[in-house]
Parts: sequence; C-alpha cells; structure tokens
Amino acid sequence: MSLRIPGYLGTFWELLGDHLVMALGASLLGLVLALPLGLACVRWPRVYAPVLAVCSVLYSIPSLAFFVLLIAFTGISRTTVILPLAVYALAGLVPNVVDGLRAVPDSVRQSAVAMGFSTPRRLLTVDLPLAIPAVIAGLRVATVANISMVSVGALIGMGAFGALFTASVQLDRLDLAIIGIIATVVMALVVDAVLVLVQRLATPWMHRTSKVRR
Repeated sequence: MSLRIPGYLGTFWELLGDHLVMALGASLLGLVLALPLGLACVRWPRVYAPVLAVCSVLYSIPSLAFFVLLIAFTGISRTTVILPLAVYALAGLVPNVVDGLRAVPDSVRQSAVAMGFSTPRRLLTVDLPLAIPAVIAGLRVATVANISMVSVGALIGMGAFGALFTASVQLDRLDLAIIGIIATVVMALVVDAVLVLVQRLATPWMHRTSKVRR
C-alpha cells in the first residue's frame, strides 16, 4: 500500500492550506454576518423568528446544489465553496449570538449606562465580551462542520482533502481515503483546541472567578 499522494492533486501541505483557507474563511465570514443579525434580533425581538427561519431554510439547501448555482457567478474557485458554508454557519451562529447577548445581566448594562457608556461603547466593551463564551461555542461547532463539509467541494474540483476521496475511488486506493479522513479529523481537533484557547484568553475574568470560588 502506497501512502504517496498523486502529483496531480498537489502536495499534502497544499491540500492542507486550501482546506484551512476555505473552512476558516467560511467560519469567519459566517461570524461577521451573524453578529449584526444577532444584534438586530436582540434589539428587535420580533425579527428573531423570521431570521432563524430563513437561516434554517438556507441550511436545508444541499451543498452540491449551492455550489453548482454559484459556479455561474464565482466560477470554480474557493469563493464558490466558502459562501455556502458561511451561509450554513448562520443556522448555528445566530442563535448563539442572540443567547449570549440576552444572557448579559441587566444590572451590568445599567451599571455601564450609569458610568456614561454610550450604546456602541457598551456593546463593544460590555455586551460582546460577556457573550464571547456562547459565540465561540457556536463558532466551534460551525468550524468543525465546515472542515468536514469542505470535502464536498471535491465534486466541483475544489475540495482540498476531499480530492483524496474521489481519487481513492478512481484509482482504487483505499490509503488515499484513509489519509483524507485522518487529516480532516486531526485538523478539526487542532482548530477546536485553538478556539478553546482563544476563548480562555479572551475571557480571563471567568477563570479568576472560578479560582476564587474554589
């Protein structure tokens, strides 16, 4: 059994780079879109149900169909994979953003207002920092899902490690599929661990509080 990746697919590191760019790019774009949507849903509660319904409907669109529709506008490129995955991420990110913002105690908001904080300043320095745990929890789920779903892009020639799965069938080489699976799983575990670390670094007060309680 050979463990060499066919030259026409590129090197392992090239596939890794492409996979990370598409998966992380989709997650970050999804977060950028989810934050203002979540803020709007908290500010105007009546729009939450319609926004969530739209996100759920978009999430139900098969990824391959989404890719094919976008090819006419973005061609066979990373963008064609990133955009649908970013849209799918909204179904998980928007509820987490809303839940995180709603969990901020009213007493904390009132204290910020009493100290003269403007609405934008309170949002950036009080509300969003306190919502970080919920937001990153949603981001972790979305990112791991995106790392897996990028492989579907192989069906349009942009799947990074997903190309190993199609090549495995075409060349009758099971080892290529095994390499793809292991690489995807390890990548998901490492990225998830990095996001956990980011959360710890961004919320130091939570760990100080837990130590005091002990």
